Amino acid sequence: MKQTGNDTVITLQGVKKGFGTLEVLKGVDLEVHRGENVVVLGRSGSGKSVLIKIIAGLLRPDAGKVIVLGQEVDELDVRQLRELRLKIGFSFQGSALYDGMSVRANLEFPLVRNQRNLSQQEIDQAVRKVLEDVGLSKTIDQMPSELSGGQKKRIGIARTLILHPEIMLYDEPTAGLDPVTSVEINNLINEVQKQYRTSAVIITHDLTCARETGDRLIMLSEGCFLREGSFEAVFDTDDPKVTGFYNYNFISETNERN
Repeated sequence: MKQTGNDTVITLQGVKKGFGTLEVLKGVDLEVHRGENVVVLGRSGSGKSVLIKIIAGLLRPDAGKVIVLGQEVDELDVRQLRELRLKIGFSFQGSALYDGMSVRANLEFPLVRNQRNLSQQEIDQAVRKVLEDVGLSKTIDQMPSELSGGQKKRIGIARTLILHPEIMLYDEPTAGLDPVTSVEINNLINEVQKQYRTSAVIITHDLTCARETGDRLIMLSEGCFLREGSFEAVFDTDDPKVTGFYNYNFISETNERN
């Protein structure tokens, strides 16, 4: 397990969220420490993506407290929430690149929008540096349509890193990727943690991703956190909710790769 700091960067206390009669989160508590990668595992529809949208302030909880970098998110006005979000990098499942912009323009966009005092030389340096960090320097003048799925994922991560966030939120970072590319993304997540000193919440149902990137794993089931700890500790149980998830996602995945 990687070394982590003692201070807490994300705290959730009794967070509940529902949509109509559907209870998605039923009072979850979470702490993420500085420098830590926390993986939240769960089946599709278990509330994983809702959880990180609440952390980012994109959704409001129905009850409970959300404290990010010492600030209670629900108490922030529009300006304060915008400033907080600049410290949070959100890696969307679909990469969320602008199709009509080159890689260079996609990466310049958040800098120009949020740091208006930068010279063109400083912007160019920042773009080249972050592309080098994700291993895609040669794609700088390509369009998103010319990139593979894995390359798009890397550029999406680069676009969040260019603002040097303190927290990274990854939504299904390996979804739809082949096994080799998934390994590359897992390695990149770990490299980002080390090089940019980020704390992260990684939402996934990919157990290989969870095992390779998580300092701590949390199993989300039916709106509640079921188990928490290392990969081995989480799955050292006879609970059918956990063993069923493991067997479906890991054993079947292993058979497919063999």
